[in-house]
Amino acid sequence: MKKVYVNEDWCLACHLCEYYCAAANSGAENMIKAFSGGKKPIPRIKVEEGSAINFAVQCRHCDEPACVKGCITGALSVKDGVISCDESRCVGCYTCVLSCPYGCIVISDESKVIQKCDLCIKNNNGDPACVKGCPNGAIVLEER
Repeated sequence: MKKVYVNEDWCLACHLCEYYCAAANSGAENMIKAFSGGKKPIPRIKVEEGSAINFAVQCRHCDEPACVKGCITGALSVKDGVISCDESRCVGCYTCVLSCPYGCIVISDESKVIQKCDLCIKNNNGDPACVKGCPNGAIVLEER
């Protein structure tokens, strides 16, 4: 299964992956409309900046996902190796947030339910927006 990987040697910490991710998951038809509306879209990827190294953090779609095991309502599920969230089933207990060893699950400011990377399977024709938007090619979708 292909997953998103980051080459930290190439990451410029430009944060464009965050903007592309937020726009792609906002439901708006383009980035301008996504950010000009009343609510600010939340990225499901986060760039961590260091003094010598930068890297983007997103869901690793683990083989043994602790977040799915910890989800008390069954809102998180795995299909074809991709961990997805049914936001209608999420009750906001945040057990998955505490269970994720990578800190990859975010909380929606508005609805208080969780959001996480689903590799853009519901939008963007299945091509992760962070990969397509990375100007330096630091984020890739590949099988390793």
